[in-house]
Amino acid sequence: MSRLVPILAALTLASAGAVAKMSDADELGVSVQPSSAARTVVIGPKTRWVTVERNDVVRFVSNGQEFAWAFSGVSPSFDLKRIAPSGALDRSLTVYIWPDPNDER
Repeated sequence: MSRLVPILAALTLASAGAVAKMSDADELGVSVQPSSAARTVVIGPKTRWVTVERNDVVRFVSNGQEFAWAFSGVSPSFDLKRIAPSGALDRSLTVYIWPDPNDER
């Protein structure tokens, strides 16, 4: 029994070290140039949410500003304010990410 404790402790530490924190890019995707977008979404006062597909590259236009995003992360939804430039959104707006139909197996 006395040898079991150090072995369990070593296994616990090893597994804890193997779990890495997910980066924002892994979770949400990455910022891209607006010219690379395949789709444009204009966000107006009546926009309640946005839906995209995973791996979509979308250009957003809001409050006279534009930004583009490649939705390559693993998150199924998030607040678009997390990625929008300052002043582009005046409220929280959820983006819902549907699975990429080309990735289904």
